[in-house]
Amino acid sequence: MFDTARYDGRMPYRRCGDSGLLLPAISLGLWHNFGAVDDFEEARRILRRAFDRGITHFDLANNYGPPAGSAEEIAGRILVSDFICHRDELVISTKAGHEMWHGPYGMNGSRKHLLASLDQSLKRLRIPYVDIFYSHCSDPETRLEETMSALATAVQSGRAIYAGLSKYPLKRLKKAVKILKAMGVRCLIYQPPYSILNRAIDADGTLEYLQQEGIGCIGFSPLAQGMLTTKYLDGIPAGSRAARPEGFLKTEQVEARQQQLRALNDLAAAHGMPLHHLAIRWTLRSPAITSSLIGARTVAQLDETLAALAAPEPPAALLEAIDTLAPAA
Repeated sequence: MFDTARYDGRMPYRRCGDSGLLLPAISLGLWHNFGAVDDFEEARRILRRAFDRGITHFDLANNYGPPAGSAEEIAGRILVSDFICHRDELVISTKAGHEMWHGPYGMNGSRKHLLASLDQSLKRLRIPYVDIFYSHCSDPETRLEETMSALATAVQSGRAIYAGLSKYPLKRLKKAVKILKAMGVRCLIYQPPYSILNRAIDADGTLEYLQQEGIGCIGFSPLAQGMLTTKYLDGIPAGSRAARPEGFLKTEQVEARQQQLRALNDLAAAHGMPLHHLAIRWTLRSPAITSSLIGARTVAQLDETLAALAAPEPPAALLEAIDTLAPAA
């Protein structure tokens, strides 16, 4: 049984651009902690708790794990065992484009890769369609017309309800959106990294463009892979993401930011909130942001992150101080 009060107002929902789709202000990504190497029962508890707290959007990609594909397999098992009666209350997304299997067709932006990968994802997820199918990354070696035609086919064939784009440079994003529209399919949503420490979409005009086009935006890594918590204020803890050689977060990245992280932590404390709550609230300050995409290692961590929704809106003076410490550039 799930909590029947999950839609009681604790989780705000935001319109995705000018579409009819609402997404929770905080969505759950399965990039980490849902692979075959992780604790299946804890993954199941996290997904159940997220839904109980009003998170209706679970975000995946073909290569999430490790190993690649296993996050979709784990999610598929849980969807069938726990959510089969609630599928129409969920928004499930997946992506293709990064390397997934060996050989010339296992990555990039060809129709061959994208549509084969989507079919594989649906089998792993044990569902007949996803709500959003993304081109996970721009492929400069493939004509955008081909990549966008694969997204259009995914929607028009019923394997996806909406199309999305992720991590496209602004110039290529604009062209892709225009091509998709000409094919009769609108780009619903754009997914970039977005945090106090990564403000590229503020600096280059992407957010302004998305608003003009009525396209939603879901920012991933709002805590900058854990840097915008207290975890790294005094060094690199053993077992942390930055301490693992296989991860995306490198020791030198953290060390280069430590003075800045301490200053941001002091600023958050001066306003009566923990740094990670400030970081989440900051991402949601803009009406151009539909949802902030978080990860969670445990149920307790999920609950602690969702507590950010109870934090007050950052006042103008606090936003100005953040701009000084971490300018958009």
